[in-house]
Amino acid sequence: MSLRWLEAVLPLGIIAGFLCIMGNSQYYIHKAAHGRPKHVGNDMWDVAMERRDKKMMEMLASPSSSSS
Repeated sequence: MSLRWLEAVLPLGIIAGFLCIMGNSQYYIHKAAHGRPKHVGNDMWDVAMERRDKKMMEMLASPSSSSS
C-alpha cells in the first residue's frame, strides 16, 4: 500500500493552518479598530448609505429648537 500522498498532507495542513490564523487575525484586528466586523462586499453605495444613516441618526438625536 503506497502512502506517498501522506507526505503532502503535513505541508498542506501547515499552509491551511496559517491561512486560517491570518484570516482570523485580520478579523479581530479590524473588529478591535472599528468596533464591528468588516462588511464583505462594501461598495460605494453601501458607504454612502452608511454615511446617510449616520447623519440621520445624529439629526434625530440632537435636540431641535423647532419642536418646542
